[in-house]
Amino acid sequence: MPGPAPKSDDARRRRNAPMANTVKLPSEGRDGETPLWPLSTSEPPTWAELWTTPQAVAWERLGWTRVVARYAEVVRMCENPEAMSVGFLAEARQLEDRLGLTPMAMLRLRWEVASDEVAEQRVTKAPKTTARGRLKVADNAVAGS
Repeated sequence: MPGPAPKSDDARRRRNAPMANTVKLPSEGRDGETPLWPLSTSEPPTWAELWTTPQAVAWERLGWTRVVARYAEVVRMCENPEAMSVGFLAEARQLEDRLGLTPMAMLRLRWEVASDEVAEQRVTKAPKTTARGRLKVADNAVAGS
């Protein structure tokens, strides 16, 4: 029994085309001061670290400071063996998805870390060696024997 008919060329092109409205995030991450801690608790150590990621550029544009703060609090609870629970782990996973901290979440949010074009050009401009350049002259003692 034959399977379904293959997709048309147009359908394949649309499926494989780059996504429209993709947000490019800088590969070097977010520059600038860390936002003030918005919650009444003490600031966790992960707060400043989170605001250096490429995703932090999008969070800042969207005004997600309090959501990121809640995630930092949940991470603090997950890292405390006495307070950690399955509920905190599940909440951390869900917030990671909402904040684009996993590859699948970035795909769903249509966020993409921009490639470092300068570094790519450095790699492509590396000196090319030819076969002649790799050849070495043999020592006379070896050649004469």
